[in-house]
Amino acid sequence: MSEAGLDERPSTKTPRREGQVRVVVAAVAARECAALVRVLEADGDIVVVGQAAEQAAAVRLVRQLRPHVITLDLPDHFQQEAIEQIMASAPTPILVLSNDPVALPGRAAEAVRAGAVGAILRPSTWTPAAGADIRRRVRLLRGVTVVRHPRASLASDGSAGVAAGAAELGRSGRLIAIAASTGGPAALAAVLEGLGGVGAPVLVVQHIHPDFVEGLVAWMDRVAAVPVRVAANGEVVQSGVVYIGPGHVHLRIAPAMRIELGADPPTVHRPSANELFGSVARHLGARAIGVVLTGMGDDGAEGLLAIKRGGGLTIAQDEASSAIFGMPSAAQRVGAATKVLPLGEIAPALVAATAGGRT
Repeated sequence: MSEAGLDERPSTKTPRREGQVRVVVAAVAARECAALVRVLEADGDIVVVGQAAEQAAAVRLVRQLRPHVITLDLPDHFQQEAIEQIMASAPTPILVLSNDPVALPGRAAEAVRAGAVGAILRPSTWTPAAGADIRRRVRLLRGVTVVRHPRASLASDGSAGVAAGAAELGRSGRLIAIAASTGGPAALAAVLEGLGGVGAPVLVVQHIHPDFVEGLVAWMDRVAAVPVRVAANGEVVQSGVVYIGPGHVHLRIAPAMRIELGADPPTVHRPSANELFGSVARHLGARAIGVVLTGMGDDGAEGLLAIKRGGGLTIAQDEASSAIFGMPSAAQRVGAATKVLPLGEIAPALVAATAGGRT
């Protein structure tokens, strides 16, 4: 197989079988591309429907073939452009591969900001374990719902949404806590983009590697209608500002509406949605608002239930708009969700709930 032959190459292997995961592979080196194709197709349920060796060909193939998943292993600049173009014109779950363990965290953060679902290290040799791992990831990504990625920044003067002289909680006296995991960055971007005029502080727990937090905050600050920053211990929260929890520590609200960061307890997820929601329930009572977005597992269900029992408003993202319905589903199972809403309706509900009255 020549490298030139990979510039734009739909596969000839279609009969399509129901249940198959259709993948487009983009990689510069023909040998690496061929090896990845063999690894992906080893179990028979994943079929590579197209291969590309450069950015333009990858974008064309995605538009033409509409695969379930794309794997990208292109030079950095072209990779970012490919992700942005695909997510702007034919949104599809994208998994980025990199052979550089030192550069991977930075590349992954940039890829996620551009709209990719995630990034992994490409091994120099595909061992059985490495092959099984990437096939598992690709199967999982088939079920991920992605949204058209916003490429333009929204204007913000850095103080939008903060009322001069207002109390920390703003005119509504409420506080919003949001939690997300797998698929969360894109969902969170969609919510924050719609929060112009929100009358409350917003605290966010996103399950993400600590190295990616700064990149996530930079992305959210570009697309959000209000300022977004990393939460700092002891900071008094302000209405109309979004605070995203850093890695390795829990994010909580403390007395006097100050942010509290702490490593205890040593839970599976740190920051933990349950820790955030539980603190909000304790200190805000009926003025608390809790939101669970897409994600794997059940983190947040117990804490959201505490908010509901305290008289607060609780919202879970619905199944149809969730990339992974684990966390919202767990919240619904325990009766923690006052409302179950599509992604597009969550921001309007939060703005309405913080306009001074309760909805």
